[in-house]
Amino acid sequence: MIDIFRRFNPLNILWLALLLIILRGAYLLFGDAVPDEYPLQLAEPFFRALLPLAIVKTLPAYLSIWGAALVVLIQAILINYLINAYNLLGRPSFLPALMYVVLSGLFTPFLVLSAPLLCNFVIIWMLFKLFELYKTDDSKALAYDLGMLVAVGSLLYFPFTYFLAVVWIGLIIFRPFDWREWAATLIGYLTIFFFIGVVYYLTDKLPYLYRIWLPLGAKFAGPQVLDKYDFLSLIPVIAIFVLGTLKLQENFFKSYVLIRKAFQLFFFMVLIASVSYYVRPMFGLSHFILCVVPAAIFFAYYFLYASKRWMYETLFFLLITSIIYFQFNTF
Repeated sequence: MIDIFRRFNPLNILWLALLLIILRGAYLLFGDAVPDEYPLQLAEPFFRALLPLAIVKTLPAYLSIWGAALVVLIQAILINYLINAYNLLGRPSFLPALMYVVLSGLFTPFLVLSAPLLCNFVIIWMLFKLFELYKTDDSKALAYDLGMLVAVGSLLYFPFTYFLAVVWIGLIIFRPFDWREWAATLIGYLTIFFFIGVVYYLTDKLPYLYRIWLPLGAKFAGPQVLDKYDFLSLIPVIAIFVLGTLKLQENFFKSYVLIRKAFQLFFFMVLIASVSYYVRPMFGLSHFILCVVPAAIFFAYYFLYASKRWMYETLFFLLITSIIYFQFNTF
């Protein structure tokens, strides 16, 4: 299957859709203890309270899972377009989309609609703008836009506020230091919350505005959401990660400057997304779908440049098998 996606063929979208149907449909049909409904929280409580709409709090399992599948398919196509547009893998393929579809099904909580999943749209949009930083001479407008995007993501899922650090790290990686670009990012972020503050003022809630940021001061606690079977399912993921690191190290200084800088950014994205878990620990494993966009690109790099077919096809088979086996058994 890997060789099919190594070629840039638009018909691969049909294979992606088929893979999504197999992974998610099998869980609905054969998964143990699939609930009738899943909770639906697609925005932060402080933002939902401002919307003059009736809030749906739950969705039937089939709607949540198939809705998430449609979102994942759209995101996979966008990621693939992003990577090929900036030639971040050296040659066009459909591997980034394939890896995103597969990794977005790694754990059962990834299969349903959630705020972190919607935030991946914002991450993809941010990556388009971050890579533009490398090409432009004056990036203050881009920095301002990136700050606004972080704020929009924070309205959906507040731990996304930490992606301000991703923007600033991107400025360090792609740009010479200019304090005005850093300030523009912060101003862009505060612009969105200025309008939130206006609504609070008009509804006599302004004294409570500061409470929006209180979760950032929560006591840090590492995630305790993985059991021993989850760790077993991570074995092929870790193997691919190690081999991908070796392959990237082998080709690192042969690659274009933009590619080297991009993978440095992806590393910090995964790190910051993981650390921000403590802000909303009630989301559990769903939080870590924020790591899937950069991880999918990294995995795509390995599968594109791996030379031993028996090895990379076996690893991919083990990855798919572990996802299916450990998700559809609760032991």
